[in-house]
Amino acid sequence: MRHALKYTLLSLSLLVADTAIAQVPSALATCIRSANLLACVDAEGNAYSVAAAGSTTYLRGFEVAGKRYWAQTNSRYGQLTFFTGLASDGEAWVGYSQRVGWTTRNRFSSSGGSSGKFTCSRISGC
Repeated sequence: MRHALKYTLLSLSLLVADTAIAQVPSALATCIRSANLLACVDAEGNAYSVAAAGSTTYLRGFEVAGKRYWAQTNSRYGQLTFFTGLASDGEAWVGYSQRVGWTTRNRFSSSGGSSGKFTCSRISGC
């Protein structure tokens, strides 16, 4: 999975927003939020949306660099969140995030040959 897409998707998996309309510095993204949908566009034109329904989160987006659309579904079971995704060029990916206190352990792999694991903390980041 391409690095930019990988970190965008994993960051979205951890996303929590409290405001109805959020304006992030132009280097990041501009987002609009409703009750259960968040839609964002960054300075390069990459776009994504996040919709929540119960313990499932749906992500969709467009990646300018690769000129491809993608979709990801996250399903939460207690402290575990499993995710699967598919891009318009045929790449697929799977992974999970496990919350342990203020730390999240993440692991993923894709049909494009990428795989990895990393840990994120609310204090020190990823």
